[in-house]
This record gives sequence, C-alpha cells and structure tokens, in this order.
Amino acid sequence: MAEQFLLREILRRWRPASAARITPIVRYRYFYSTAADIEDSKPEKRTTNQWFILPSFAPSADGSAIGKKLAGRPSETKEGSMTALKWILKCCPHLPRSLVQKLFRLRQVRKECSGIESEQLRPRRIGAKELMDFGDRIFLPKSVDGNCPSTAAEDHSLCNEDELKFVRGLELYKDPAIIVINKPPGMPVQGGIGIKRSLDELAAKYLKYDLKESPRLVHRLDRDSSGVLVMGRTQLSATVLHSIFREKTFGASDDNPDSKRSLEKRYWALVVGSPRRPKGLISVPLVKVVVDNGKSERITVVDNIHNKSAQHALTGYRVIATSSGYTWLELSPFTGRKHQLRVHCAEVLGTPIVGDYKYGWQAHKKIGHLMGTISDLKPYEQMSKLKHDTFGFALESGSISDKQFRLHLHCKEMVLPNISLALQHGNTVSDMDAVLIESIKVDAPLPAHMRRSWDLLK
Repeated sequence: MAEQFLLREILRRWRPASAARITPIVRYRYFYSTAADIEDSKPEKRTTNQWFILPSFAPSADGSAIGKKLAGRPSETKEGSMTALKWILKCCPHLPRSLVQKLFRLRQVRKECSGIESEQLRPRRIGAKELMDFGDRIFLPKSVDGNCPSTAAEDHSLCNEDELKFVRGLELYKDPAIIVINKPPGMPVQGGIGIKRSLDELAAKYLKYDLKESPRLVHRLDRDSSGVLVMGRTQLSATVLHSIFREKTFGASDDNPDSKRSLEKRYWALVVGSPRRPKGLISVPLVKVVVDNGKSERITVVDNIHNKSAQHALTGYRVIATSSGYTWLELSPFTGRKHQLRVHCAEVLGTPIVGDYKYGWQAHKKIGHLMGTISDLKPYEQMSKLKHDTFGFALESGSISDKQFRLHLHCKEMVLPNISLALQHGNTVSDMDAVLIESIKVDAPLPAHMRRSWDLLK
C-alpha cells in the first residue's frame, strides 16, 4: 500500500516537470516558423518600407535604331528593347553608372513583372542585362536616393563668371537634342588623372541650361586638336549620335568615297612639305604598337591587311594652298580611327602636320624646330604654365612664327542629320524619311595660332 502511494506520487510530480521542459522547445520552433511565414505573407509592406520603386517601364524611341536609319543602314536590333541597367540610368540620370553596376553585382536590384498574377507578384533579383517588358517595375534599395539632388544653389555658388562666359562663348550651335562647341586647342575632352579641367566636366557645369541631364560626349578630339565637337543633350540623342558616328566608320568603303554620307567631317591641317598629288584618297590600315619597353604606344601603318589587329582607315585629302615649304590641306576622314589623320599625313603622304612631334619628329628636326609643344608637358605642369592666360590656355601662341609649335589640326566643318527633327518621329522614322530629313552644317573658325600661320603664309 505504501509502495503504491509512493509510485503515484512520483508519477504525479514527474509529468509537469517533463511538460515544462518540453514547452520551450515547442514554442521556440513555433516562433521561427511564424516569423518566416510573416515575412512571406507581407511583400507589399516590406517592399514599400525597404525599396525605392522606379516608374513602370514603357517602351520609348530606340536611339540606336534611329541612328542606323539616319546613317542609311537597316537596323537589326529589336525596336524598343531596353535593359534593366539602361532603364535605371534613364530614370535616375544623377546616379553614377558605377554605383548602379555595383548594385547589380551585389544582387540588390529586383524586378516586378507585369505579366505575373497578383499572388505571385513578389519581385525577383535580376542582372544588368535583363530585358524590360511593358509595365515592369524596378526596385532599388531605399538607401539609394531616387530623387535628383537639388544642386542649383551649389552650382550657382561654384559658378565662375569668367568660366561661364568662356565656355558658352565656345558654342556654335544648340537645339533641344544636341549642342556643338568649338573646342580650343590644348583642352582635354575627357577628365583623367592629373587633369584639372576637361570639356565634359565644364559642359556638365555650364551647358545644361534648362535640362536636368548633362551633355554627353559622343566622339573625341585629341587634346591638341581643335574644332567642331558634338555633344548629346539627352541620353536618347547621345545614343542616336553614337550610332551615327559608329556607322560612319563601319560603312566606309573604297568603292565610292564621293557618295553622299549622313555624317561628313572636314579638317584643315598645315603640313610640312607638299603631297605629290593635289588630291587623293588614302586607304591604308592602321595598327597600334607598343614602344619604349611597354611605356608608351603609337599608331602606325601596316601593309598586311590580313593582320588581325589592323583597322581599316580611309582618308580623303585636297591641297588648299602651298607656300614657303608648308601646305594647307583639307582632310576628310571617312573612318574614325585614333590618330588617323596624323599618321596618314606623316607616314603615307610624307607631310607631317606642323606641331606633331610624335609622328613628325624628323621633319621638324630638318626645319630646326625641336622644341617640344606645350602638350609635351605633364598635365599639371601645362595647367600651371598657362593659368595666367584667359581661362588657362595660351590661345595666341603656337604659330609657325613662335619657338613652340602647336598642333595645326582643326575640325573646321561637320555635316550631320538634324537629330532634333528625327526624334520628333521616334521609332516611326522610315528609311525614306531618314533620307529626307534635313542636315545641319556647322563651321568652326580657325584657332588663333592657325589664323596667324595662315596670315603669315598668304
């Protein structure tokens, strides 16, 4: 009897204790399961609080396709195609491209597809090359400010009236789509290490006018060259121009150099000596070679057209005037290769451009001008040397009467399609319409050192 009573007492005390130990384990597992369920069941609330949502995608004009049509070539790209990277940059032009690319690498960009049913509408991670469909929405981390910062007060405070007057004084033409300037010699087009002022930086500061976007570079001029430089005022117009300049090179042919082209460029150059013929067509491929044990590189002509590194290069030339051992040439580059005109003049015609010590050292040695040009100085030394002149450039020096020659190469004239008019039609531009769209002709006056050389050789 006593033993039965003792057994019941042990069992009674053991059951609650066991339950007490089991209960936390059950509650612990239930807690985690519930938390996950809550996270999955409220995507809208989570999206609203943690993500910045871009506007729904709507196809717009395809700049590359329009550019190809204006260049007279059929477009093989899909109309209206747009990658996630391009859509983000279009919606948030103030965000650096490098930052957006980093977000893609970190898998922090998501897309909500419009064609999926509402219960499956949860955004998914995507890559930079993901194509957008109508109605798709992009989600960026909330830490990325989607609103363009208001920098009007800052820009005004940093605005230098002398710089503003100088930069806007370079304008040759402006419409809603493009802006064309007369690039001064010695000014780099794009910034880099040791460069304090560049045209793309100054254009972003002084040439935006009433637009939020900064003008974009669509082609290059060497630092020591001068003349017509075209910029796209919007991302779309820049894409159209990029396509036109690219097709200019790809579509160049020896068969009919005199055929009408959508883009025409004419340079003036003063060269040492005189070509054998008063006019002609140079069709000699170019190749890049490394010299000085890999410390520098230069462009040179190549005889073997089967060389994989060789680039097709086509240049037309015409003698304007000859005097005192110098010749004025009009050069028409039908392709856009690096240093094309300088190499063709020096190595094919045997008449290097005045001031081109890189490719015409021997010719300058014969005429007794071995002094380096201002461009031979390091960038920071160049800026320091010239900072006392108007806006930092000695625009008057460098003629054939001076000890130091500036490069005498100037993009004097450019003819291009009226991009602003073409964009009014959007993707509806047909091949026939592209032919009928009027052209714009821009002429840039010679820089001071070339005008002085012209006067001296009259």
